[in-house]
Amino acid sequence: MVEESYITKVLPNSIKFYLPRVEGYMDVVKEIVAEYGSMSLTEFDGYFEGKFEPVKYTRLEVHTSKVQERHIIEYANEIRARLRQNSLAFEFNNKLILVSNKKRRNAK
Repeated sequence: MVEESYITKVLPNSIKFYLPRVEGYMDVVKEIVAEYGSMSLTEFDGYFEGKFEPVKYTRLEVHTSKVQERHIIEYANEIRARLRQNSLAFEFNNKLILVSNKKRRNAK
């Protein structure tokens, strides 16, 4: 009888960023790879803000054992600003979160 030994690791947290393929996109991807070590990428055409956009999108998915939702929301907002987007969507543990630019109201 041959006995095999192995180690399993459960990564309970899933984060999926929906990134537009615009200038600065690859810097964000490299940063996420450096942080999490592995990921998967899926390219698609997006339908956001009620219109088809000429930009391709990528769903970047990572799994991790330790992460705080507030930290991921702040990081997504930073990515949104760096990529000059009005909004950025991501999923955290199958919960879709949309981070949007705060619109200023006209002063009266």
